[in-house]
Amino acid sequence: MPDFATLSTAWNYPTRVLFGAGAVAKLAESCKAAGMKRPLVVTDPGIVKLPILTAVLDALKAGGLEAAVFSEVKPNPVAKNVSDGIAVLREGRHDGVVAFGGGSGLDAGKVVAFMAGQTRPMWDFEDIEDWWTRADPNGIAPIVAIPTTAGTGSEVGRAGVITDERTHTKKIIFHPKMMPSTAILDAQMTVGLPKNLTAWTGFDALAHCLEAYCAPGFHPMAEGIAVEGMRLVKEALPKAVADGSDLEARGKMLVASAMGATAFQKGLGAIHSLSHPVGAIYDTHHGLTNAVFMPYVLAFNRDVITDRMERLSAWLGLSGSSGYDAVLQWVLRLREELGVPNTLAGLDVGAERFEEMGKMAEQDPTAGSNPRPLTAADAVTLFENALAGKL
Repeated sequence: MPDFATLSTAWNYPTRVLFGAGAVAKLAESCKAAGMKRPLVVTDPGIVKLPILTAVLDALKAGGLEAAVFSEVKPNPVAKNVSDGIAVLREGRHDGVVAFGGGSGLDAGKVVAFMAGQTRPMWDFEDIEDWWTRADPNGIAPIVAIPTTAGTGSEVGRAGVITDERTHTKKIIFHPKMMPSTAILDAQMTVGLPKNLTAWTGFDALAHCLEAYCAPGFHPMAEGIAVEGMRLVKEALPKAVADGSDLEARGKMLVASAMGATAFQKGLGAIHSLSHPVGAIYDTHHGLTNAVFMPYVLAFNRDVITDRMERLSAWLGLSGSSGYDAVLQWVLRLREELGVPNTLAGLDVGAERFEEMGKMAEQDPTAGSNPRPLTAADAVTLFENALAGKL
């Protein structure tokens, strides 16, 4: 096995990936290859205060590129964040975007680049049927992405999730050219992440892999990627939380995160269907919300994922029982070890809007690829179970 702490390499799957501690030094080269001369770095307010932003700006300056920073991005990005970013990009005559941060910075940066030269409203490009064909591909600015968390995997994705504040719903904006030309996975960019955010974002990566693996349909490549992603999470996430300076664990989690986002082209499921309305209404952390719902959705899907869980428990080398019970117990132990609340009460979410959120969950794009149909009534029951701690 390679030494992840010192490994430096590159691969293409599905986009160009530069992996290794210190890989951010290749940022200017990657921007130039994408045709950028004046990139706009899109990130969030928290990162502006950190030395990792200085490392990014220094790398661009060393390569002779003039950059500016836009950081007005909420943890759950909203339409105004995108429109404000577009205004900065156009006013500064920037010719590309460096999407830098966790899921919020990456998603917002990608959508800003996508909308840079469009004339139609952003919601006209929601991931519904072939709406992406409405876009002018020549109006999409190039993107280089650098994740600072190992969770969303948005650096290898073709979409961005933006909250519509009018309806309190999360919507997926999609276009094939929204895929960054290069993703830079540099473990040094994640070293300062606090323990809780390391855990929460790690559970997001796990949710992506788990739901992609369980989604119905035939996509053996996605399933294989998902399984290896889960194995990496099992091996590395507790270590990354325990020691944030462990570059090997941090590197493995970055790979697991990218693998999850690559795998979920097969589909997601009810973990995300339930998390999206909760995040949109209560502004909860997406990865943490996924972690809370994970065992309840496993229980809901149990009868139709039994065979998959038998194989997964063997592939992950889970001790004790096998199959579904082994996977469920592993998830519960991991949540407890990493301090994830057992119920929705830990997210300050009560029952007052369950009916509304149940309808939103049923309509969420991820509901259609859950292993069993998810109705609004099912979603309400799952919300109730997650509040009561009933598996």
